Amino acid sequence: MRECVSCGRDLPRSSYTANQYSKGKGVSRCAGCVHGHHSDVPSASESGSGRYNNSNSAVFQTHALDNPFASGAFRWVAKGTYTSGPRSGQACVCKWFKTGAVFEADYFTLDIKAVDKALEIVNRFNDLGIVNKSVKINVPDVWVFVGGGDRAGQNYLNEPFIQNYQKFNSNTGWNDDSKAWGEAMQALSHFSYHVTGGQFVLCDLQGGIYRDEVVLSDPVILSRNRDYGVTDLGSDGISSFFSQHCCNDFCRPNWTQPTNPVQIYRPVQGTTMIRRNVPTQYSRPYRTFYS
Repeated sequence: MRECVSCGRDLPRSSYTANQYSKGKGVSRCAGCVHGHHSDVPSASESGSGRYNNSNSAVFQTHALDNPFASGAFRWVAKGTYTSGPRSGQACVCKWFKTGAVFEADYFTLDIKAVDKALEIVNRFNDLGIVNKSVKINVPDVWVFVGGGDRAGQNYLNEPFIQNYQKFNSNTGWNDDSKAWGEAMQALSHFSYHVTGGQFVLCDLQGGIYRDEVVLSDPVILSRNRDYGVTDLGSDGISSFFSQHCCNDFCRPNWTQPTNPVQIYRPVQGTTMIRRNVPTQYSRPYRTFYS
């Protein structure tokens, strides 16, 4: 854990970019502060590929919070309704972590950072007109539960509800390209590697298909330096992803990809999370003894 010099929070190493962490204690700034993505700091601008809350309040019935409609290994998902702004009356979802989830601090800090990078990539993909519908990404905000109950004061992620939710690929290379949109999403992941010079892969693509667009949520960024938290599997993840990728009609022949990619992670449909590993080595000269 290290205290961010800007916000004063004690955060794990993966909540910092590699550059900020290398600056040392008393100097490092967390990703949330560097990119201005704490819940009380509004985004300076909105991306054309983003689908935003456009609200600052919502209501969730007690039974929905006690019996969420979806859950993963570490968090719950419940459905609610916006009560303000242009989306008033429309459905939304809140996502919060199960008690004791070890990834909570990382996820709140870096989830929106990954969304920002995803928006950059998707904007460029949409500009190419590879598919005849737009790709959009739900942009979550960090909100706080208010009122009574056990969750009062806790943070959660809030974003618009997605209909007909399905998964297209994962961050370990699993993919469902049995339909056209599955192929299109695989092409988007391939394009992300090409357009960023082999530094990033946008993956773990999931969401809903609408008449004029496909809306994605919870994207993962794989990066060479593992700057995007516990779902960022780094270079090994990039290699694993491309070991399972076969170019389709939406991919373009000039798009680059890794040479001879190797499967490091087993391709699974769910999202894989890992912590940074610290190698073990001797901390004393050879043939000496502890005093």
